[in-house]
Amino acid sequence: MTENLTGKVALITGGGQGIGRGVALEFARAGAKCFLVGRTRSKLEAVAEEIAQVTSAADVAVYEVDIASDGACEAAVSAALETFGGVDILVNNANSAFPVPLDESGDDFFDYALRTGPRAVLRLMRAVHPSMVERGGGVIITMITSSAVRWDTSGFGVYAATKEAMRVLTRTASSEWGHEGIRAHCVAPHALTPALEWWIENNPEEAEEFVRTIPMGRIGDPERDIGQAVAFLASDSSRYLSGAVIPLDGGQSRW
Repeated sequence: MTENLTGKVALITGGGQGIGRGVALEFARAGAKCFLVGRTRSKLEAVAEEIAQVTSAADVAVYEVDIASDGACEAAVSAALETFGGVDILVNNANSAFPVPLDESGDDFFDYALRTGPRAVLRLMRAVHPSMVERGGGVIITMITSSAVRWDTSGFGVYAATKEAMRVLTRTASSEWGHEGIRAHCVAPHALTPALEWWIENNPEEAEEFVRTIPMGRIGDPERDIGQAVAFLASDSSRYLSGAVIPLDGGQSRW
């Protein structure tokens, strides 16, 4: 079933590949206007071209920026407001942290993970809040990780810590802004992104073991498995659902 997002404006960070691309394509199919934010213009433009084949080219725009930079989140939201007149849906997808042992993480690695993760999420949420209130409500969806609830979190400490901070911030938005018609969710996905494809190629035995821990026996597709579910969460079909963590991982995690 295709959800109805006609007339909605969605700002999607990390919109140039992987889950961001999958979500953007499904949003476009549902009728939303997509404002894609990311660090690589060529990737954003490639996704924009795909969206233009689904809907009108006037319904998609790209904005190249590193959300870790000071003022970048606010500038991205301002550009979205100028382009489309408002923001109804915020998808916090971009995050530069990746699994690494604690003693190899380093302060610079952790600091950058915090800037692209929870700090950017907070800044983006604050920046879109006035527009959502003015438009009678909105939806915030933040991509986190089931690594925080793994049976063994070895190697996932910094990565999961930044995602957990994003989870709490998003949950708090649902609590503080619910009376203003703003809903907020977290999604913990497993999806076949370029980064995961690289990991599988370079760690075939570990990857095979990982897939065996997924009851459904496969890794999710960014469009059909993740994008369609996120479109549902962003639509009025789930209008009484807020503050939830949705594990889109084939039944692996125990949230």
